[in-house]
Amino acid sequence: MSAPVKLSCRHVWKVYGETPARFFEKGRGAVDDAAALAARIRGADHILAAADVSFDVHVGEIFVIMGLSGSGKSTMVRCLSRIVEPTAGEILLDGEDLLAMGRAGLIEYRRRKMGMVFQNFGLMPHLTVLDNVAFPLEVQGIPREERRAKARAMIDLVGLEGREASFPHQLSGGQQQRVGIARSLAVEPELWFLDEPFSALDPLIRRQMQDEFLRLQRELHKSIVFITHDFMEALKIADRMAIMRDGAVVQIGRPVDLILRPADAYVREFTNDVPWEMVLTAGDVADAARAPVPGMGHIAADTTLALLLPYLAEHEAGVVVRGADGHDIGTITASDVVRALASGVPEPAEVTA
Repeated sequence: MSAPVKLSCRHVWKVYGETPARFFEKGRGAVDDAAALAARIRGADHILAAADVSFDVHVGEIFVIMGLSGSGKSTMVRCLSRIVEPTAGEILLDGEDLLAMGRAGLIEYRRRKMGMVFQNFGLMPHLTVLDNVAFPLEVQGIPREERRAKARAMIDLVGLEGREASFPHQLSGGQQQRVGIARSLAVEPELWFLDEPFSALDPLIRRQMQDEFLRLQRELHKSIVFITHDFMEALKIADRMAIMRDGAVVQIGRPVDLILRPADAYVREFTNDVPWEMVLTAGDVADAARAPVPGMGHIAADTTLALLLPYLAEHEAGVVVRGADGHDIGTITASDVVRALASGVPEPAEVTA
C-alpha cells in the first residue's frame, strides 16, 4: 500500500508458562530460527500463543487477522492493546514502541488513541444508550454537556438516533453492537481494534452490520485491525489480511492474492468454497498488453466478474478497465473471464490506488 504505516508488529511472541522470558534475550523477538525456538518452547511445557508475528497496518487500512479457534488471532489483538503483555518483540505506533510505555503512557494510549469492540457487547446495563456511549469521555474528564453532545453525534453516526434514552435490554443484538461501536468511536481513536464483533449476531443482522461497518469506514478512514474466523466476512471487508495457524502467520496479502496463490493447504482450505466470480475483479484479470478497440466502454477495476459477465455477454469486443486513479489499465473480454475462472491461476494486475 502507498499509505504510510500506522502500526507495526515486529517479531512478537506470547508464551505462557513458568519462565517464558528465558527463551529470549532482553525481550528481543527476532531469532535466527523461529520454528526451532517454537518447538523448544512447546517441548518445555510452555504454551505458545503467538510465534514471531510481524505485520504492518497502514493509515486508513482494514487489516484482517483470521484463523481457526486457537490460532492466536485474538491473542494478537490483545497484545496490540497490551491487555495481554507480549513476551518479546516490538509494537510500534507511529514509530513509538508501545511495549516501552510506562503505566501512565499506556493509560493515555488506551483512552485517547485506541478503540476496541468485542464479540460480547460489554454494555453497562444500568446506563442508557447515551450514557454508555459517553462513558469513555467521562473517564477522560470531558465536561458533561460536551461529552453528551459528542455521544449524540456518534449515536447518529451508527443509526440509533431516537434510542438515546433506551437501556441495553430494550435493544436488539444488532442495536447493542451499534452502541458498542459508537462507544469505541467516541474517543476518536487513531487505531480501532475489533475482535469478532459480529459473530454473535444472526446471519442477516451480521451482513447488515458488515455493511454498516464499511459505510462508517468510508466516512472515518480509521486504521483498523479486525479479527474474524469467517473467510467470507474477511473477503468482504479486508484491504489486506493475515492468516494464522498455531500462533504464527502463514500468509499475508490481499484477499484475491490468498485465493489465487495460497501459501499451503491450510490457506487453500479457507478458500475452497469461495465463489470466485464474486471476489475476482476486472482489474485482477485485465490484459494490459491488449489495445482497446474504438467504441469500447469503460468499467471500474474493482467491478466483480459477477457484475461484469452480463455486460460482456452483450459486448463481444470487451471493455476497457479503468483504475481508481482514472488511468486505463487494460482490456478484458469474455474469454479472459472464462480463462480466469477455469484456470484458477491468473496473475492479478496491480491497480494503482
